[in-house]
Amino acid sequence: MEIYELSVHELLEKLDKNEITKEEILSSYQNRINEKENDVQAFITITDTEAKEQFEKEKNNPSKLAGIPIAIKDNICTKGVKTTCASKMLENFVSPYNATVTEKLNEAGIISLGKLNMDEFAMGGSTEHSYVKKTKNPWNLNKVPGGSSGGSAAAVAAGMVPWALGSDTGGSIRQPASFCGIVGLKPTYGLVSRYGLVAFASSLDQIGTLTKDVKDSALLLNVIAGHDEKDTTSVNKPKEDYLQVLTNNVKGLKIGVPIEYFGEGINNEVKDSINQVIEKYRELGATVENCSLNVAEYALATYYIIACAEASSNLGRFDGIRYGYRTQNYQNLKDIYRNSRSEGFGAEVKRRIILGTYVLSSGYYDAYYKKAQQVRTLVKKEFAKNFAKYDVILTPTSSNVAFDLGSKINDPLEMYLADLCTVPVNIAGLPGISVPCGLNSEGMPIGFQLIGKPFDEAIILNAAYTYEQNTDFKTNKPQFKN
Repeated sequence: MEIYELSVHELLEKLDKNEITKEEILSSYQNRINEKENDVQAFITITDTEAKEQFEKEKNNPSKLAGIPIAIKDNICTKGVKTTCASKMLENFVSPYNATVTEKLNEAGIISLGKLNMDEFAMGGSTEHSYVKKTKNPWNLNKVPGGSSGGSAAAVAAGMVPWALGSDTGGSIRQPASFCGIVGLKPTYGLVSRYGLVAFASSLDQIGTLTKDVKDSALLLNVIAGHDEKDTTSVNKPKEDYLQVLTNNVKGLKIGVPIEYFGEGINNEVKDSINQVIEKYRELGATVENCSLNVAEYALATYYIIACAEASSNLGRFDGIRYGYRTQNYQNLKDIYRNSRSEGFGAEVKRRIILGTYVLSSGYYDAYYKKAQQVRTLVKKEFAKNFAKYDVILTPTSSNVAFDLGSKINDPLEMYLADLCTVPVNIAGLPGISVPCGLNSEGMPIGFQLIGKPFDEAIILNAAYTYEQNTDFKTNKPQFKN
């Protein structure tokens, strides 16, 4: 196997045996970026020079991860490097500080190879809403990679980086992971600091990992998890070693499968793959039963009301005066506000700002936003009721596989429906992981999702790892078909 095909834990094993060097690892990934970036279009900024400089500094770092490459979604602040959120509004913004997760990567000696493409301000499910470029799915270059962390998922799937950071507001890590045939982990809200993550919807956003396999997810979560006094939503709890929980044993595990996620709108090939996952878990000794999440039908509407309301508030700062792009076409202050926002934001961001402003406006707040927050409480209670009986909940990650580029760009409601299986996890602040479980008849990846109790990452990581170890889906490789 080529170096760029290896997982991080495999790279570390080869380093321990002196079979490869850290210089060879860095060179392999930089060459792979040069080879595949024109096809995949995953990066907004490539930091070759900075990576080499950082690599030299890390030569004496005792961390076992020192010198291992990574790439970072472009809404996570990186000092001295552009953080654009894939928007014209921030196209020239160079962050003066690092996000907490970036600092943690630096402390571990992990080398950033650049910033990854995304839907503008993380609003979208296909990475087609980027101001900069449209990222392609490495399995088929005519398909979307998913979104909003599509650049992160595509870069890992294409072997341009061994792992990446993304953010997940309603499925933006798990859905592209499913579309690109890799592992995507959205941690419990509050486990990983959001300090330095450019906010979309503050009560829903969570930084997480995109990796080649589950063991790498545990390894990277060990690096980025932990309390941060700079983030008031960060939870102060004892550090956990997530590598130690990977036992390859699910005997006695109780898994609930909500019947609502197998009805109309779920692709038949996706259903078939999930049913095979269920049988595999039973074969491995887990108890799998049907259950009900009877608020699932309301979760999507609830999510989009809350997310858009918070987006309209968070993006109010980008007005041409305080932050971001300023129009050259103005005669007065009102023109600056209007034209800067009209020219600086893309269509999807404007759509969500308008919707969010509407649901927060006088006369509509109680009917929409307040009601959505009440339903959010019901969603949490419904999960809690199921978790009183089950250790984990299993669903499809997405109702379908990766779709054709351009096929849904003009139909936002159709695009929103792709989040049906993932948004309840963010509404309730729970951990969720997407794991590859097959290919459809076109050779496109299918993923399944495991949802855990708050801060029960150990349980879902081990359940995902056990499935992965007893199947061979992680050996499937992208074809780069046109």
